[in-house]
Amino acid sequence: MKILNSIDNEKLNKMQNGKGFIAALDQSGGSTPKALKGYGIDDSFYTVNGVKDENKMFDLIHQMRTRIIKSPTFNGDKIIGAILFEQTMERKIDNLYTSEFLWEKKNILTFLKCDKGLDVEKNGVQLMKDIPNLDETLQKAVKHGVFGTKMRSVINHYNEQGIKDIVDQQFKIGLQIFSHGLIPIIEPETTITSEDREQSESLLHDLIKEHLNKLDDNVRIILKISIPVNPHLYDDIVLDKHVLRIVALSGGFSQELANQKLKHIKGLIASFSRALLEGLTYQQSEVEFDNTISNSINKIYDASVNKQL
Repeated sequence: MKILNSIDNEKLNKMQNGKGFIAALDQSGGSTPKALKGYGIDDSFYTVNGVKDENKMFDLIHQMRTRIIKSPTFNGDKIIGAILFEQTMERKIDNLYTSEFLWEKKNILTFLKCDKGLDVEKNGVQLMKDIPNLDETLQKAVKHGVFGTKMRSVINHYNEQGIKDIVDQQFKIGLQIFSHGLIPIIEPETTITSEDREQSESLLHDLIKEHLNKLDDNVRIILKISIPVNPHLYDDIVLDKHVLRIVALSGGFSQELANQKLKHIKGLIASFSRALLEGLTYQQSEVEFDNTISNSINKIYDASVNKQL
């Protein structure tokens, strides 16, 4: 695979060496109502005669994302990349498609959420559902100047077969994505309330390491994980040449607690969604809104960059 040569060096360098974190703005159909509710918009705003209007719902979430993206402190100085839902990629901000707007106006890389949600739990885990027309979707992403993708699966309980299946699926699809000249964010989340989480994370680490050792020299990925119980678990993988960055989801922790944990883990930067949006509501004035998101960005940046080891 000589794909690495075709990836924009400026973007590659920003991802590998840039200071900051990745903003996850990729709530999809299933998680959009929850994100809107947190923003102060309940389903009455997009329900007509007792029927939920999905188009109206997606219009509202795009308005929310646009407001976030256009906020002055949401820029490439502290944010390396942003993860987008497919509909967001295909919508515009100020007459530019969202991905182009983020790169050209904000100097922020973009990633496309490309999975279609989680399958039912089997062997203690939830694999990704099949992703129909993935190659076509990836071609669209390339046309929009997207840098990479993101896909999520979840480990709920320790189960050797289940965790192996998760890692196998993530790397198989990850290589398909990389063949299009896109950098895949591989996200095998571990549920933070799981009693055997530390055991699951240890096996997950070992299986990821096995897969990394088999990759061609020029393959590059990004790894997205739950903030690990053992803060040193990924010390070796941080140094692996195939891994551009390791990023962490907030996974149910409050922003404050996620930041506190992250600050003590070498080489790990944030990729927060809910924790980033904490405290934002549509009722806020522009000044209140901008101050709230600026405060969040500064704190998440600090936890990602200024480590206390």
